[in-house]
Amino acid sequence: MPTRPSQNDPHRVAQWERSRQRVGSTIRDLRLARGMTQETLALKSGVTRNVLIDVEHGRRGLLYERLFDIADTLGVAPADLLR
Repeated sequence: MPTRPSQNDPHRVAQWERSRQRVGSTIRDLRLARGMTQETLALKSGVTRNVLIDVEHGRRGLLYERLFDIADTLGVAPADLLR
């Protein structure tokens, strides 16, 4: 039974990396379109700026709850961040 993505099939790991990159890029694009700084989005959504930086660069995923918080702060549906 797999425990961590890094211990799974390499194709699955690559898929998750692409997904993180896509979601992070979407968050960054929406943030910039709204004229928000990373710090503003972080403070309003309840994540730390360091976490947000890592998310926007695709180096880290988000908890389900934080995804909803960020979407709410950006004024979009959570599903919009996953497209």
